[in-house]
Amino acid sequence: MTTKASTKQPDVLVIGGGNAALCAALMAAEAGASVLMLEAAPREWRGGNSGHTRNLRCMHDAPQDVLIEAYPEEEYWQDLLKVTGGITNEKLARLVIRASSTCRDWMRKHGVHFQPPLSGALHVARTNAFFMGGGKALVNAYYRSAEKLGVQIRYNASVDKLDIEDGRFVAAYIGQERITAKACVLAAGGFESNREWLREAWGQNERGEWPADNFLIRGTKFNQGVLLKHMLAHGADRIGDPTQAHMVAIDARAPLYDGGICTRIDCVSLGVVVNREGQRFYDEGEDFWPKRYAIWGRLVAQQPGQIGYSIIDAKAIGRFMPPVFPGVQANTLPELAQKLGLPVDTFMQTLNDYNRACRIGTFDHTSLDDCHTEGVTPAKTHWARPIDTGPFYGYALRPGITFTYLGLKTDETAAVRFNDVPSDNLFVAGEMMSGNVLGKGYTAGVGMSIGTAFGRIAGTQAAKAAQAALASKEAAHANA
Repeated sequence: MTTKASTKQPDVLVIGGGNAALCAALMAAEAGASVLMLEAAPREWRGGNSGHTRNLRCMHDAPQDVLIEAYPEEEYWQDLLKVTGGITNEKLARLVIRASSTCRDWMRKHGVHFQPPLSGALHVARTNAFFMGGGKALVNAYYRSAEKLGVQIRYNASVDKLDIEDGRFVAAYIGQERITAKACVLAAGGFESNREWLREAWGQNERGEWPADNFLIRGTKFNQGVLLKHMLAHGADRIGDPTQAHMVAIDARAPLYDGGICTRIDCVSLGVVVNREGQRFYDEGEDFWPKRYAIWGRLVAQQPGQIGYSIIDAKAIGRFMPPVFPGVQANTLPELAQKLGLPVDTFMQTLNDYNRACRIGTFDHTSLDDCHTEGVTPAKTHWARPIDTGPFYGYALRPGITFTYLGLKTDETAAVRFNDVPSDNLFVAGEMMSGNVLGKGYTAGVGMSIGTAFGRIAGTQAAKAAQAALASKEAAHANA
């Protein structure tokens, strides 16, 4: 099969269709390059995981349009350092942080709108800029802008393999169709939707379970990691642990794919979480929810049956973003345990031990308050209040995987590297290189910061590479 799109060689080929790919395509087009973008999904599912996003984490030294107060570089860096446990490339992380302070005007130029600062339960109006209409509106705005700039877009265009010679991109293949370009940007996502690869990465645990079998995919089903696997097999330098990912505890009733943000359970820090044996297993009040929500998917993945249960009482209602499904409700704790299928005696022992250990100070869910436990393991270091006021609610939790961190090693030019030598015409952005910044953990909005920063760099560098190739060709003709 040959199409018109493949008869004329574009300057820049962008493989992918989400935020990072779109940023790359827009920057390359703005630089004067002809651009062809290949999106694996059909048009109605375009945009990858970006359609499920809501915001961008932004550095700023003073109040700025939709951002209140200040969120300086060093604080952003310390937040990232804390969640990653130091498994991050500081140079590239700081590049992302600085880029996040200046990208919004460019985003607005391409039709993205931001909503006024949020108040209420989210407490991220200082650190995060929220997209008006969410990620879907952002994706649609970028596609409209790309089309106006003359970017060719093909849907249902899944790339199987690349021709690479001496670290240089030569061609991409959609089945038997061969597409050449002077430069290429890889922004095709991670492997979170590839169940076989997830099983291989996570293996079998000591209980004989295959944890990955119980993972739900918060985002797109089209991120199969085909191109990532192909690149790793052909010697591209790799970075990241295949079991590390942006993984959130989500409602166990969520769909297998595309459940998005509304399936997240946000009441964890207001109560306790137990496993199927009725036992607590981690500090629910360790830090503010936007900095800690992304560790809970992995915590649940390590529990028997890869399931947990978030338990709250009436005092918590109205203090968190309600999920898409209502919780299981009961008038007493033993009744709640029965409804959730948990061992009543163990569950009640856990709740009684926790309630007795609570040392109530001044409860304040907007600060790291002094309500904590004493004499119970695990401790709850903030927001610890007895669960004693009916009705009681329980939410079954499953690991919800957003995107994986295994990827291609890169540098500040976004170049793909082979044996530590950067390619001069093959670049990478988004989930395919996020492991350079995110070795583990996550903090709200940083994925879009990485995709935006490196998408823009990759697009700019690809356009330069294409111009250099054209200049070289013209010089060769002149000398012939």
